[in-house]
Amino acid sequence: MQKFDFFVIGAGSGGVRSARMAASFGAKVAIVEDHYLGGTCVNVGCVPKKLYTYASHFNYDFEDSREYGWSVGETTFDWNTLRDNKSTEISRLNSIYENILTNAGVEILIGHAQLVDANTVEIDGTRYRADKILIATGGWPYVPDFKGSEYAITSNEVFDLDSFPESILIVGGGYIAVEFAGVFAGLGAKTTLSYRRELLLRGFDKDLSERFTTELERHVNVLLSSDIVEITEDSSSKRLVKFGDGSEISYDCVLYATGRKPRTDNLGLENTDVTVNSGGFIEIDENFQTSEPSIYALGDVIGRLALTPVALAEGMNLARTLFSDKPSTLDYSNIATAVFSHPNLATVGLSEEAAISEVKQIDVYESDFKHLKHTVSGREERTYMKIIVNQESDQVLGMHMMGSDAGEIIQGFAAAMKCGLTKQQLDSTIGIHPTSAEEFVTMRDKRA
Repeated sequence: MQKFDFFVIGAGSGGVRSARMAASFGAKVAIVEDHYLGGTCVNVGCVPKKLYTYASHFNYDFEDSREYGWSVGETTFDWNTLRDNKSTEISRLNSIYENILTNAGVEILIGHAQLVDANTVEIDGTRYRADKILIATGGWPYVPDFKGSEYAITSNEVFDLDSFPESILIVGGGYIAVEFAGVFAGLGAKTTLSYRRELLLRGFDKDLSERFTTELERHVNVLLSSDIVEITEDSSSKRLVKFGDGSEISYDCVLYATGRKPRTDNLGLENTDVTVNSGGFIEIDENFQTSEPSIYALGDVIGRLALTPVALAEGMNLARTLFSDKPSTLDYSNIATAVFSHPNLATVGLSEEAAISEVKQIDVYESDFKHLKHTVSGREERTYMKIIVNQESDQVLGMHMMGSDAGEIIQGFAAAMKCGLTKQQLDSTIGIHPTSAEEFVTMRDKRA
C-alpha cells in the first residue's frame, strides 16, 4: 500500500494549491480527482462564465459605437464558435494544472475517492495510506425537487448547449443567476429571471441590490416574488413552465441557479469522526482541521466564502501550517468580490445594514451618475458608488460599486482597506481624471 504525507481529495483551486505548496515544502503528496482538473472555477464557473460575459458585451458595444461615428453593418452571433473556442481554452488550462502538479512532484490519481478510515483512502479498489488527508471536493449545483425538475439544467450544462436558446428562463437571485441573465440577454436570447424573494442579490448592500435590479430590468424580464410550480415538455419540445400565479409560459431552456451544495456524499465520512453540520458542510477549526485530527477540509465544502481566491488562500495557509513550520490563520475580513453581471457589481467590507448592526454610528457617502461614455452613446445605464465610514474612527468600513469595470476598480480599494483606509485618506488622494474610480476620492457630502 502506497503511503503519502499528504493526500488531497479534489483537484480544484484549493486542493491544487495546497498539494503543490505541500510538495514544494518537501512532503510526499498525492491528489485525486473524479471530474476535471481545476475544479468548478476553471471548467464550469469563473473562467468560462467570464469568457461568455465578454462575448455578451459586444452586442452593447456595437450599439454604442453608432453615436461615436461608427457605421456597424449587420451583426450575427454564432453560439457554436463561442462554445468551441471556450472548450479549447478550458482544455489548455486543464493541461496547465496537470503540468503544475506534475512539475511539483505531486502524484495525480483519477477516480472517486472514499475514506476507509482516518488515514486510508480507497480509489477503485486500490488503497492508499496518508498521515494527513485534505477534503477539497467543492460544491455542486442544487435543483430543488419538484414536478418536472428534470427538465431544468444547471450551470454545469449551460456552457455546452447543443444550440443557442431563443428564449431562456433563469431561476434564482444570486450572483450566478444574474450573471447568466446578463450573458444570455447580451447574446440575444429573450431572457427572463424568476426569483422567489423580493430583492435580488440577498446579502449585498440593499441600495446596491435595488439599483442593480432597476438596471437589469432594462434588458431582462425580472419576476420577483415568483415561484415555479411545475415544468413539462410541450409538443414542440419546449419547456412549459407553470408559475405560482397560475400563468404558463414556454421557454427553449430553463436554467436553475438556486444555489450549490457541498460535495460530501459518498466520501466515506461515516468511517471517520468528521462532523458535518445541518447544511452538509464539514466543520473545521481555525486551522482547517476537522474533528478527526488527521483530516482537514477547505474551500466550498466548508461553507465559508465560496470564492476561488479564498480557496487558494486557504490551501496556501494549510500547506504552510502543516509542512513549513509556519502556522498561519486566514483573515476573512475585507475580502472583495465582484458580480460579472450587466452592469458589473463589486463590493468590499460591510454593507450599510451590517455596519449599522456592528458599529451603530456611521456616515454614508454615495454617488449616482451616468458614465461619461453614455453621455454620447445615449444609453440610460447608471453608475452607483457608496462608501460607509465609522463615524467615530473615520475608518472606511465598506465600499460598493455598480458600473463598468467595478471589479477592477474595487480590487485596488480592497488593498487600501486591508491597510486601514480612512475617509480622510480617501479625501486627500488625487483622482485620475476622467474616470469613474475618481468618484471614490471626491465624495464629500454625507447622505442626510
